[in-house]
Amino acid sequence: LWIFFPLKPHICIFFFPVEYLTNEGQSWVLPVVRKVQLQIANDPTLTHEYVPSAGQAEFTRRATELVLGRESHAIVENRTGGIQAVGGTGALRIGAEFLQCWYKIRTSRTPTCAPVYISSPAWENHQQVFQDAGFEDIRSYRYWDSDKLALATNDLMEDMENAIEHAIIVLYVSSHHPTGVDPSVTEWEQIAGIMRRRKLFPFFYLPSQGFASGDLDQDAWPIRHFVAEGFELFCAQSFSENFCLYSERVGNLVIVTKDNESFISIKSQIASIARAIWGSPGAAGARIVTTILNNPALYAEWKENLKVMLQRMMLMREKLKEKLRILGTVGSWEHIPQQNGMHCFLGLNSSQIEFLVRKKHIYLLENGRINICGLNSNNLEYVAQSIHEAVKFD
Repeated sequence: LWIFFPLKPHICIFFFPVEYLTNEGQSWVLPVVRKVQLQIANDPTLTHEYVPSAGQAEFTRRATELVLGRESHAIVENRTGGIQAVGGTGALRIGAEFLQCWYKIRTSRTPTCAPVYISSPAWENHQQVFQDAGFEDIRSYRYWDSDKLALATNDLMEDMENAIEHAIIVLYVSSHHPTGVDPSVTEWEQIAGIMRRRKLFPFFYLPSQGFASGDLDQDAWPIRHFVAEGFELFCAQSFSENFCLYSERVGNLVIVTKDNESFISIKSQIASIARAIWGSPGAAGARIVTTILNNPALYAEWKENLKVMLQRMMLMREKLKEKLRILGTVGSWEHIPQQNGMHCFLGLNSSQIEFLVRKKHIYLLENGRINICGLNSNNLEYVAQSIHEAVKFD
């Protein structure tokens, strides 16, 4: 994963992994996180005991409430909860392991493993996660319209209508990785209707709640809608981006079932899978998240920190679009501020991307995705001028 930066000729700098960066190009430690880290460090009652395989109970409870809402019927009826995981990827992996072992469909007399549908494009390692979990039938559904530079709504709906009944569909919520484009409320309702009719199983991936709209509840609405519609589902939840806890690997697999008995049974099996993979999850990052979610004042401060990040990302999107407009760059660039989160699809073709890499030393992925946080007041002019030249001379 590369983030671009203007460079002197013949000098190569790569930023990895994709993280929120300040206007100075530095990785940010949220002030509320720093405050809680100091509190934890000075707490004489804390030890370094192993955490249970299912994770810290208070962490998974609060994390699940953040996704579903405290008043969720699934929470009230004790048919939901979480398993602490090593980041969102870890949550995706243990959910995939369980589904590969236990979620079968009948296409003949013999039950077979359900196929998995992943968006095209998708986050780079997600297909491998399901492959390594034992899935052999992994398919894609169309998501990005490269001509309109927007969500491929009709294609997406058509592919879901044609999906094999009872298949597993990986759905991306709160700034789709990697396009930054999310379905509207109406489109989510249509997706839920198709999935109910086709008896499809939703496996949500929630990497950055709060990064899409700035409203935690609004960003989680699609998942809550599916729960309200009676779906059983999984949700791989990550706290890497919205808490900037990248190296702490804090994740949670949310499980929603039809009843308490099913939940207890599934949770037990997934905890066993987690024990086999990593034994015991880390405590430090989960303690930070739990402390903040449990304290109203700290929670309010965290939401303000989220706004700071969101406003900077939105500002960089608007400024890049405006710079390109002033330069008279051919094409419409309205799609840039319409996307969400850190990920941005510029909509450039392969020759234009090659021009940026070879001639301008601006390094980005082959599909034209950038981290919008790689832009700042020092490099914005250079990047916009370089994109203008790439389009002009193509």
